[in-house]
This record gives sequence, C-alpha cells and structure tokens, in this order.
Amino acid sequence: MSDERQRHGERQAAVRDEQQAAVRDERQPVVRVVVADDQTAVREALATVLDLQPGVEVVATAKDGGEAVRAAEEHAPDVILMDLNMPRMDGVEATRLLAERFPQVAVVVLTTFADEEYILAALGAGARGYLTKESGRQDITRAVRAAAAGQSVLDPAVRDRLVAAAARGGTPAERPGTGLAPDLTPREVEVLTLIGEGLTNRGIAERLVVSEATVKTHINNLFSKAHLRDRAHAVKYAFIHGLVKTPG
Repeated sequence: MSDERQRHGERQAAVRDEQQAAVRDERQPVVRVVVADDQTAVREALATVLDLQPGVEVVATAKDGGEAVRAAEEHAPDVILMDLNMPRMDGVEATRLLAERFPQVAVVVLTTFADEEYILAALGAGARGYLTKESGRQDITRAVRAAAAGQSVLDPAVRDRLVAAAARGGTPAERPGTGLAPDLTPREVEVLTLIGEGLTNRGIAERLVVSEATVKTHINNLFSKAHLRDRAHAVKYAFIHGLVKTPG
C-alpha cells in the first residue's frame, strides 16, 4: 500500500511539474520567425522544427531575399532566419534592406558558407547572428531566441574564422588597438573586447565585477562613439581591430 501511495504521489508531482512548465511557456513571449531559404526541403524542414519549439512561431517562409523583405513588411516578425545564396536577391542584400527598412527585425544567417568574405559581408549588412547548416536544432532555436532578445550569436566555426582573420593583421588600421574611435575610454575598449569574445552583459559584469546596468551604460557609450548598429556589428568591429586574440 505504501508503494502505491508513493507512486500516486510521484504521478501527482509529475502532473504539477507539467502544469508549471505549461504556465512558464504561456508566459514566455512568442518569437515570430520567417524562414528564408531557396531549397524547398530545407525551408520546410526548418519551419517544421522551429514551429515545434515552445515560444517560437513560424509566421511565413520565403524562397529568396525579396520574399523575405516582403514577409517582414506583411508579418512583422521578430527574427528572419536567412540563407545567403538565393536567386534574384541574395541574403546579404536582403539583410541590408531589412536593416534599412525594418531595423527592429533581427536577421540570423543560416548558410553552408563559413568563409571570411561571406561572414563579414553578412555582419556588415546588419545580421545579428551567423550559423552554418551544421548547427543542430537546439543551436538554431537558441540563436533565434537570442536574436529576438537583442543578442548576437556566432557559430564557433565562424568565430574561429574571424579570429584567424584578425590575427593575420593587414593594414596598420587593422592591427590591435589602432583605428578605434579615438574617444573610447580604456574601460569601453575592455567591454568591446569582451563583446568580441562572445560574453553576454551578465558575463561582462561578472568579469569586470560591476553591475549589468554599468555594462549597459558602457555599451551604449561605445556604440554611440564608434557608430555601431548592434552587438553583431560590435563583434565585427572588435575582430577587425584585433581586440580578440587567437586561442592558445
């Protein structure tokens, strides 16, 4: 009898956990997503996977950049998951147009290309994240949610490419610490470096032993002084100016 009561109690606890999880999911803001990819099978698979994630809703799909821009106008998504190599209008041009017309829409690139040229073009156009198609569904979902929250996400392979590009150097303006906005304070440069290393605001606050509010103030100041659009642009800026060192 005691075993039966114990099993009954465990079932009740499991039901309560499910109910609490459902309440949390209902309270979680729904991230509205557009999936843009010229390959029908890939586009439909991504849409299906994302639609199954709690707190994520795919509101439209697009087979080229032009359709992605029109979908942004029609459906007001939070995030567009963007392929790069598409006909008629590619992902870079579409990202540039979205940044101009709908700056509130975050673009996360999902592509087979991890070459420096593509990465810098996409980030320069205003992409907030850059993933390769080797990424798993959990990585893609996390990137979508992070972008909707104003954060940037770079695939580890992409980050390594940018680190290597910065390490190669180039013109004097691309060597570590040179060419930065002249009125950045040492603390702002430090915060910029940590952004380039992929730290969140909380991570930066813990590293510098300051409050998150102080970190946000530094970020706002350096964005204004260096004319940075968003966190992804700041990551690119840190890499170009050699503030992020190669591993090892």
